[in-house]
Amino acid sequence: MTHAIPSPAEATPSGAAPAAAADLRAARPLLWTNPDRAAAAARTPGEGAAPVGAADTEAAIARFARWRPALRLLFPELRDSGGAIESPLLPVPALQAALGLPPEHGRLWVKADHGLPVAGSIKARGGIHEVLEFAEGLALRHGLLPDPDADRAVLAGPDARALFAGHQVAVGSTGNLGLAIGVMASALGFRAVVHMSADAKAWKKDRLRRRGVEVVEHAGDYEQAVAAGRRQAAADPRCHFVDDESSRSLFAGYSASARHLQAQLADQGVAVDAAHPLFVYLPCGVGGAPGGIAFGLAQAFGPHAHCFFAEPTQSPCFLVEMMARDGSHPSVYDAGLTNRTEADGLAVPRASAMVAELMRPVLAGVFTVEDDTLFRHLHTAMEAEGLRIEPSAAAGFDGPGRVCRSAAGRDYLARHRLQARLPHATHLVWTTGGLFVPDEEYARFLARGAALAGGR
Repeated sequence: MTHAIPSPAEATPSGAAPAAAADLRAARPLLWTNPDRAAAAARTPGEGAAPVGAADTEAAIARFARWRPALRLLFPELRDSGGAIESPLLPVPALQAALGLPPEHGRLWVKADHGLPVAGSIKARGGIHEVLEFAEGLALRHGLLPDPDADRAVLAGPDARALFAGHQVAVGSTGNLGLAIGVMASALGFRAVVHMSADAKAWKKDRLRRRGVEVVEHAGDYEQAVAAGRRQAAADPRCHFVDDESSRSLFAGYSASARHLQAQLADQGVAVDAAHPLFVYLPCGVGGAPGGIAFGLAQAFGPHAHCFFAEPTQSPCFLVEMMARDGSHPSVYDAGLTNRTEADGLAVPRASAMVAELMRPVLAGVFTVEDDTLFRHLHTAMEAEGLRIEPSAAAGFDGPGRVCRSAAGRDYLARHRLQARLPHATHLVWTTGGLFVPDEEYARFLARGAALAGGR
C-alpha cells in the first residue's frame, strides 16, 4: 500500500513549498518549517485529549528522584551524582567558530548526552524510566514496597531480583534504546530481550550480550524488528514490551530532561525569554526522544524554545509524517527513499504517529543532513572541542547554519520576529550517543570525517 507524499509539482497540505517536496524525494538537504506552530504556539503542550500531558512529565521527574538510592547502588558511575542520570551543558566557542556561526547570531552550546552515564546515549532517560516504572509497579503489587513513597533502595536487593527474574522486558531497537533497556532491565534482574534490526551496529549487540541480554537479530529494518518484538511479547503475559512508537512512559522520561536543562541554563546565567530565544537542534529517529525533550522544553519555556529535528536525507521519517497531512502515516519508502544511513540510531522508516500529533503545535521545523556532513561534523567536534560522538549525534550541528543562513530559516526568523534577537540567542545542539563506541569503530568514523573535511 502506498501513501500520499506530495509530488514536486504541488504544495503539501501543510503549506510547504513544492521545492521542499522535490528536495525530500531527491534526498537533497532541506529545512522545512512548521506552519502550525504559529497558530498554536500559545497552547499548553499536551492539553485537552492529548495522550501525554504535563502531569506525566512531573511524574517522571518524581520517579527518577525516588529511584536515586537504588540507581546509586546498581551503577558505580552514579555514586558521585547521587544516582542522578544527567549530562553536562557545555559552552563550545571553538566549535562555534569552526561551524561558522558568528557572535551576532548568538552563542552555541552542547547538551552532552553523548556522555550520558549508564547507557551512553539520549535513550538512557526514556528507556530507563520505563523499566523503573514497570519495576515499581510489580514491587507495589507484590508487597515489596509498603507504600508508593517507600525507599526504592530495596529494589536493588535480592528479594526484588527474585521477583523480577520471573518477568521479561523486551524492546525493538536499532541500537541505543536497546542498550538503555537491556542494561537497566538486566541490572534489576529481569530477563531482557532486544529485537535488533539489520542496521544495528555489531558492537551494540555484543555489548548487550556481555550484559546477559538476549539479542534477537532481524533481517529487516527498525519497523520490522519492533513489530516482531511486539508479536512475541503479546504471547507472554509476563513480558513487558517497550514500544518506542507509542509509549507514554518513554516519552515522559525524555521530557523530564527539560527541567534539568532549565536549571543548567539558569546556573550559567543564560536567559530564555522573548528577547533571548532558545534554538534547540535534536537528532530524530522515530521521534520519541526529541519529541519528549521538545515537549518538556515547551512546558519550561513556552514559545521561546524553538526545537528543530535533524534527520538523514534517506531516513527523514518525521519530516515525511509532518508534510503528509491526510492521515496516511507514510514511510520514507513511500517517498522513494532507501532508509539507508550510517546514522544507525536515525534509520527509521516511519515516525511515531503519537509523537507527531503532539509535535504539531510545538515543533519549529525539521532539517535533513547527508551522511558525509555527519562525518565532517563528527570530525570537527573532536578537533575543536574534544567531543567524541557517533554519526547520529552529529546531525544537529547543521542546525544553526540552516536557521540563520538558509532562505527557509530566514523566513522562519522573519515570521516569528526573531532577526533582531539573534545576537542574544542561545543555540543548543543536543548530542545523542557516543560514549561506548569502541575505539576502532570511532577511529574509522574519525578517519572518514577527516578525509571529507580535507576534500571540502
